[in-house]
Amino acid sequence: MSTYTPKNILITGAAGFIACHVANRLVRSYPDYKIVVLDKLDYCSSLKNLIPSRSSPNFKFVKGDIASADLVNYLLITESIDTIMHFAAQTHVDNSFGNSFEFTKNNIYGTHVLLEACKVTGQIRRFIHVSTDEVYGETDEDAVVGNHEASQLLPTNPYSATKAGAEMLVMAYGRSYGLPVITTRGNNVYGPNQFPEKLIPKFILLAMRGKPLPIHGDGCNVRSYLYCEDVAEAFECVLHKGEVGHVYNIGTTKERRVIDVAQDICKLFDIDSDKVIQFVENRPFNDQRYFLDDQKLKNLGWSETTRWEEGLKKTIEWYKNNPDWWGDVSGALLPHPRMLMMPGDIERNLDGAEKYDSGSTEFSGKSNETKMAAPASKTSNVPQKSPFKFLIYGRTGWIGGVLGKLCEKQGIPYEYGRGRLEDRSKLLADINSVKPTHVFNAAGVTGRPNVDWCESHKPETIRTNVAGTLNLADVCRENGLLMVNFATGCIFEYDAAHPEGSGIGFKEEDTPNFAGSFYSKTKAMVEDLLKNYDNVCTLRVRMPISSDLSNPRNFITKISRYNKVVNIPNSMTILDELLPISIEMAKRNLRGIWNFTNPGVVSHNEILEMYKKYIDPAFTYANFTVEEQAKVIVAARSNNEMDASKLKKEFPELLSIKESLIKYVFEPNKKTSA
Repeated sequence: MSTYTPKNILITGAAGFIACHVANRLVRSYPDYKIVVLDKLDYCSSLKNLIPSRSSPNFKFVKGDIASADLVNYLLITESIDTIMHFAAQTHVDNSFGNSFEFTKNNIYGTHVLLEACKVTGQIRRFIHVSTDEVYGETDEDAVVGNHEASQLLPTNPYSATKAGAEMLVMAYGRSYGLPVITTRGNNVYGPNQFPEKLIPKFILLAMRGKPLPIHGDGCNVRSYLYCEDVAEAFECVLHKGEVGHVYNIGTTKERRVIDVAQDICKLFDIDSDKVIQFVENRPFNDQRYFLDDQKLKNLGWSETTRWEEGLKKTIEWYKNNPDWWGDVSGALLPHPRMLMMPGDIERNLDGAEKYDSGSTEFSGKSNETKMAAPASKTSNVPQKSPFKFLIYGRTGWIGGVLGKLCEKQGIPYEYGRGRLEDRSKLLADINSVKPTHVFNAAGVTGRPNVDWCESHKPETIRTNVAGTLNLADVCRENGLLMVNFATGCIFEYDAAHPEGSGIGFKEEDTPNFAGSFYSKTKAMVEDLLKNYDNVCTLRVRMPISSDLSNPRNFITKISRYNKVVNIPNSMTILDELLPISIEMAKRNLRGIWNFTNPGVVSHNEILEMYKKYIDPAFTYANFTVEEQAKVIVAARSNNEMDASKLKKEFPELLSIKESLIKYVFEPNKKTSA
């Protein structure tokens, strides 16, 4: 593994939290490196954070804004900068909801100025762009593997959207101009020197002052926390060993709910969490979970070394010893702070003569007493009480998300399960809390980005697809509940008794004959075991399609992006038509196994010809054989026709696959005169 040795490093935003630990570490450990810090000294930064480096001959601080092109160009040239570590950004999500333009200015425009300066000077050998795990959006609650570096970016708030936008600029300059860029995406960081608008220092200072600890929503949002020194070491590793053009997740597999963090802090302060925790209104959108796969960085030699309990104790001790480090922070300690972005005119000097001015910190709105509210359940407002209430697992999954929207449309009260399927106690807690009439299981492991992942992650696949599903079925049976289980029809393969093109489909009672992928093996295994539970309705879904052609999980979206496709007729599921039917099946308390597909089959080419006719006449595609396909995939793929006559008999209005494709998918998306 080749290593990179910088000479003159520009670190932006290094008077802030994470970057100050990186800067101090590099100044201390590498006296031959010159470290130049550029920071405009915003409200959440302080020169005191750089006190460990103040007397070092290889350290220089420059007060200024990355959005100043003249200043940035001047620094790169006069300081002979060959490496940039770009941390400077607005990062507090709550602020982004009320002052989003400031985030665009700092996070996108500021990054663009830096990139352009690098292009113009032509002397940069490394540009390390610091991004966030939030660009991935929510991670599925039941996911057993985190987002990897090639996962799709799906930001959900103005802050993460600006960070994703900045990443696109970095990538573009790397590709267009050959700029040697590296991007990092990190989990939450905690430790000394952090401005107390963030969760952990806020709770610590409130606990020190004997004040309530406000928790947004119900406190079940899950986050991963890394201690600041471990993160500084990670950046040291990326600086020296990271490969140009690559992205590295900086994360941990250890997760905690917000309420768990509050309780841990209360325990260390020896206070009763039940008396000080107060639930307040949630912010406009609060991602349930971020979960990263950090194996790529571990392959470079980095690993987390600080245990949560150890790091938390160190952090609390630091704030006890430095209670006035940030001056008057009463506004930041509010449940919903709305701090205006402050210009860098509040200087916090290295000589300790800080010019604090509590009157210069402003807040939008009136400082009335904060309204406290118990966490609200996600229940539709209906004019009369519904006889049904659904508990749905798989909130952040495709099918689970659509089910929730359908319940809202139909006025059916529902809540999403918070427990993982393999955790029996959490499932029981969900049922006791929600008191549902029916349970829907739309959670499971299909693999990232496809079922090939399951081939190398067999225990994880078993844990969710087999053990977790059986666990939920058993808990539901004990509580007299029907479980509607979304399964798969990818457990069959055309054979002599069901030849391709014959119109003879596999029936519900047929024994699965396809074991080409480990994913299919687990699904066939659990389906067979579920036959022993009379409270389960198993729905075999195949190659799901919906009218949302932007969804990367949509079968049409997938094949329209492939370079080549096989051309084999298959049974498929049009979700726009069939998911409402699944709700009706629950209402009718239907049980047993159901082939949950539209009648008939349609081939890849037939779908793509419809795509050309209704969406894009200029669209082209190419075919390859199953044998050729096998060379580019790990696990074999199932091809079959399912007999949907049982479902058609129960729901006579069910359309054939080609009729349903036109009515529910292509007609609503039609862009041609077809």
